[in-house]
Amino acid sequence: MFPLTWILLLIIIALIIRNPVRKKRLFIGAIILFLIFSNPFLLKIVANKWDVLPVNIGNQKYSCAILLGGFVSGDHIVGGYFNTSADRFIQALKLYNRGNVDHILISGGSSSLTKDKFKYSTWAAKQFVDMNVPDSALLFENKSRNTLENAIFSKRLLEQKGLKPPYVLVTSAFHMRRSLWIYRHAGLDVVPFPSNYLIGHERFSLSNLIPSAGTLQCWEIYIKEMIGHTVNKLRALF
Repeated sequence: MFPLTWILLLIIIALIIRNPVRKKRLFIGAIILFLIFSNPFLLKIVANKWDVLPVNIGNQKYSCAILLGGFVSGDHIVGGYFNTSADRFIQALKLYNRGNVDHILISGGSSSLTKDKFKYSTWAAKQFVDMNVPDSALLFENKSRNTLENAIFSKRLLEQKGLKPPYVLVTSAFHMRRSLWIYRHAGLDVVPFPSNYLIGHERFSLSNLIPSAGTLQCWEIYIKEMIGHTVNKLRALF
């Protein structure tokens, strides 16, 4: 359950119950939750602690960049298109063009539980070819449905191709902490290269105190990542 769900639930319960004292408390609770989770400044503090900071790899050379495929969406009309996480693609392309990596492994199939003919990594590979990255520099797997499978299938493919570690892991900053733990736990030596920062690192301004609907959405993303990271660690204990 996420902040907006909590707020709506409190409001609904407040509208249903008849006790005026409890009704008032529930409305006050909903207002407090809204003020907390719509506050950009509070989210900024949490995000800056959670996000993995940018890594300056300079002129270092790596055999491969592992690119997680959440930057692509698909539908039955246009097929595939870049979504709001497209900076993952941009950063991987820059790593290749600067000569930091020799290969790009695009990891990601469909997260849908139903059969989906659209393969995200296949579509993404075509975009790299269109940007003059040769086929010989591209590796991709389109079977994985989540980050854990990303790591497992990526490891198999890298071993099959004989590409030596360490590798550069490219994903969104909010997703990097969980991804980094999963990949390392799977036995892959990876260097984090975060992208797509949802929250900037600018200095505090009065505008940070103005409630924002977009902040509620960002909280949902971060809470999901935190829960997922905790669950992965707990599973590893058993």
